[in-house]
Amino acid sequence: MSELIVPVIGYAASILLAISLLMSNDLKFRWLNTWGCISFIIYGILIHAFPIILTNSILFLINLFYLIKIYSAKEDFELIEFKGGEKLVHKFLSFYKEDINKYFPDYAHEENENNLSFVVLRDLVIANIFVARLDSNGNAFIELNYTVPKYRDYKVGEFIFDNEQKFLISKGVRSLIYKVVYNKQHEKFLKVMGFKKADSAPAYSKTLGKESGQVTQKRN
Repeated sequence: MSELIVPVIGYAASILLAISLLMSNDLKFRWLNTWGCISFIIYGILIHAFPIILTNSILFLINLFYLIKIYSAKEDFELIEFKGGEKLVHKFLSFYKEDINKYFPDYAHEENENNLSFVVLRDLVIANIFVARLDSNGNAFIELNYTVPKYRDYKVGEFIFDNEQKFLISKGVRSLIYKVVYNKQHEKFLKVMGFKKADSAPAYSKTLGKESGQVTQKRN
């Protein structure tokens, strides 16, 4: 094997492990760390360094254990509606204001009883806040759908758009619409959730009542 390829694998392994430490999402951390360990194991084999192989094999098994634990965990999700004036909601929006602006820079919180507004609890922790303006035709124009960084593993989205479709339909929602999508990560999320991009406005939309379970992309 080329003498150039061996150090490249070593550097790639180091970069993967370093990037994994920057992840606030447990699932992303474990996957990046796992690939870093695999790269180091390959690197160790190529340079005949048993300590590197042993250390990263142990770390690989640890990551594998936690990945199995994450994917097999049964979590409790709950949807709770709010009207807009609740103190806890204001505190949540204030705490995550900077990050919210990256995804919904035009959002300004208003106390509007006609909006469809709710929070999603994940094991009794607020994981998501959702606000949509509903018109008389059943179009829900999403003004805010923010999930905290720790829980961005698509499970909250599946809960809202798949598991709670009956709830949304009961509220008169027929289509979910994003007029504008500002963030590439959020755009990827919408595609995984089954939203379709139109040639003109609205930017992305999803019709309810269709067959669920369209999440086919990798979630890591």
